[in-house]
Amino acid sequence: MLQVEGLHLKRGSNDVLHGIDLDLSPGQVVGVLGPNGAGKSSLLGVLCGELAPDRGHVSLQSRPLADWAGQERARRLAVLPQVSSLGFSFKVEEVVAMGRMPHDTGQRQDAEIVQGALQAADAAHLVGRSYLALSGGERQRVHLARVLAQLWPGEEGTTLLLDEPTSMLDPLHQHTTLEAVRRFADCGAAVLVILHDLNLAARYCDRILLLESGRCHALATPQEVLTPVALKAVFGIDVLVQAHPERGHPLIITR
Repeated sequence: MLQVEGLHLKRGSNDVLHGIDLDLSPGQVVGVLGPNGAGKSSLLGVLCGELAPDRGHVSLQSRPLADWAGQERARRLAVLPQVSSLGFSFKVEEVVAMGRMPHDTGQRQDAEIVQGALQAADAAHLVGRSYLALSGGERQRVHLARVLAQLWPGEEGTTLLLDEPTSMLDPLHQHTTLEAVRRFADCGAAVLVILHDLNLAARYCDRILLLESGRCHALATPQEVLTPVALKAVFGIDVLVQAHPERGHPLIITR
């Protein structure tokens, strides 16, 4: 479990996060929503150790995040940033195999894990192709497979952090990506995913953290967070919220 208590973060003279408390629990997907500049990517930066908080604590499995050695932490915590790029002509399977670098599980097992991660990310058909020859959306799915391979099979004690993993994807692959993330959590992983699409968050997340100017406006289930009042206050939009006719989760319709 990844736990945040009393998190404050400044960038220059600006306070970008204020008093954030958050637990990422095994088997759950937590979605982070908020307008541009709300602090979503800054929060992810603190959770992965890239940014040091000015006040507050971040702990992984009850140990301070800073106390974890690099490879030891990488076996338990994986991060998919908003933009991932490589400048070399690696094959797709070689890129995904980079996720296995913190492990010492042998070539045969690693090859099986790479294949499983590619299938989970709906990217197995890209094997053998050069990474540089892929479209933006295909590259995004390959990097998803890489972080899945890093924590495969997503058991309890692992944490996956994703920054807008659907941003470059068509509607089909937005859903296949979040279905893969959902299955990973169902295996026991704790997952945090930054999203902009309210309806995707409503469908795939167990809890939603709604950020407003670096503060927690709400943290609860989609039904409790995605209300017309909250979405008007944070995003400035007027919406109707109805129960999805088949699945029951909130369905947000812009007026």
